[in-house]
Amino acid sequence: MGNAGTKLNGRVVFITGASAGIGAACAFAFAAEGARLLLAARRVERLEMMQARLMKAGAKDVLMLALDVRERATVERAIAALPGKWGAIDVLVNNAGLSRGLDKLYAGKVSDWEEMIDTNVKGLLYVTRAVVPGMVERGRGHVISLGSTAGEIAYPNGAVYCGTKAAEKLINDGLREDLLGTPVRVTSVDPGMVETDFSKVRFHGDEARAAKVYQGLTPLTPEDVADAIVWAATRPAHVNIARVSMTTIDQANSLLFNRS
Repeated sequence: MGNAGTKLNGRVVFITGASAGIGAACAFAFAAEGARLLLAARRVERLEMMQARLMKAGAKDVLMLALDVRERATVERAIAALPGKWGAIDVLVNNAGLSRGLDKLYAGKVSDWEEMIDTNVKGLLYVTRAVVPGMVERGRGHVISLGSTAGEIAYPNGAVYCGTKAAEKLINDGLREDLLGTPVRVTSVDPGMVETDFSKVRFHGDEARAAKVYQGLTPLTPEDVADAIVWAATRPAHVNIARVSMTTIDQANSLLFNRS
């Protein structure tokens, strides 16, 4: 990554959903750049288990928040109450998100829909709304949100999840338009299949069913996605990477896979 280290050294990077998967990989990737890590997750005990390793990996400092992005008042309070320099967030990684269920729309569980919409769309909005005014005021900042190839092409039994990721894509584009004239950058990183707990969550903990998702192909790793996120964050200040669409070589889009 060349001279990226100096660009993020001591900068505050706020990552939601940081306790596992892509969020945790981002924490380690930004730690290696010398960032100060503000990490949020519902499972704060998992963050605590990562802290010593993050410091060893190069983080300047780590602050952890127990946060459910679906709770608007909690999000607002947590951001407003950040101590000292932690309030000056330089990079926001809107990573918290999930899929629940793989059902035909007309047979879907409403509770699954609400969890996805409340996390992937409303949670993204609550955090963005709480953080971006400070970026505009300070004259610097970068919002990086996790999209998906599912936001480009819907796939069978995934209509609501795909819909939430299509919403992320357009919210991201609209935010970039709204920030035109400020130095705040806006990026969407849209991966295809990544091997994380994503499928286990989707199938409500059914590990055998989750494992089948990755059978016969090489998926992306969380580290691959974190690498793209750090790359976008370390471009020169006048360069805005609007969108990164990335898949494994075994995937063409959200519908087409090569399984051996």
